[in-house]
Amino acid sequence: MNRLKRVFLRKRIKPIAALLAIKKLLRDPDDTSQVFKIIDALSGDVIGQTVKRLLDDGSGRELLASKPNIVTLLNDREQLSAMPVGSVGHTYYQFVHGQNLSADGLVASSEGSRNNQGFSANERWTGDRLRDIHDLQHVMTGYGRDPIGELSLLSFMTTQVPNRGINFIIKMAKRKYQQEIAALDIDALVLEGKNLAQQAAWMPAIHWEERLTESLENVRAELGFVTPTKYQNSKMNHPEWFSAT
Repeated sequence: MNRLKRVFLRKRIKPIAALLAIKKLLRDPDDTSQVFKIIDALSGDVIGQTVKRLLDDGSGRELLASKPNIVTLLNDREQLSAMPVGSVGHTYYQFVHGQNLSADGLVASSEGSRNNQGFSANERWTGDRLRDIHDLQHVMTGYGRDPIGELSLLSFMTTQVPNRGINFIIKMAKRKYQQEIAALDIDALVLEGKNLAQQAAWMPAIHWEERLTESLENVRAELGFVTPTKYQNSKMNHPEWFSAT
């Protein structure tokens, strides 16, 4: 495959595929696979740009050189549950496996959505890595799996790794909440996710495999993760807003 064709395949936007996925997602908001399809259809060369940033970062270069598969570790319930209480890994275990979820679930949901044509080995690994650390981002940020928590996390994610597909999903979701729950200041919650991302360390370049046994509180402090207080206060004061709608 020549270079120009590889560049085209990486950067192309697929509006028809995005429209079909959007229609399916609106019919079934719990269909996570459609989220991956929308992101893939509208993202363009997000992965290529992320690889460039990783190559400019010492830790990122090491990750690209070794290409660890974090899914294997995140699926090891026995090892995670044996980690110190309050550690990143043990908290992840409680967050994911306590709800009978798994890192493999994200892999399954994304299957068939991302077209790896024209991707280098570094780009394929980076795309997988961004998907595989999704629930670690929940743990580090403190956002829950409720719809507003997921939306706030998407704001965090697209601030750290700019993504037109995610931006479009946020725009749709904001419109939905503004129509259905006018009293909810959804703009403030989305902005809080953005601000948190700007203060925090860049998650794609972190050796998460090496941080799982460490205290979550200490790692958050070291890496600049602040508590999403607007989200937490809104969820505590109006839990009905944070259930599936």
